[in-house]
Amino acid sequence: MRSFQLPSPRSRHPLVRALSLLVGLAVVGVMLVFGLVVAGVLLVGGGLWLALRQWNRARAVGRAAPAAGTRPQVLEGEFVVLRHGRPVTR
Repeated sequence: MRSFQLPSPRSRHPLVRALSLLVGLAVVGVMLVFGLVVAGVLLVGGGLWLALRQWNRARAVGRAAPAAGTRPQVLEGEFVVLRHGRPVTR
């Protein structure tokens, strides 16, 4: 019975193996730094967006505040109760 093995693509030379390890670690390090920079930009941008949104809401509420002694406007409407399925008995 013969065993079949594919030829290994890895080099047997120790210097080439060490160099490929260093290149692999450098690539992983660059990807990690890039990911951290992107995460930082998203975090800072999201914080600024939320702060700007809160600031705009506070300004809008300050402008739309009713004068003292006036009644707030009421939105009136008609409502219809929709029942789906079997009625519930209590």
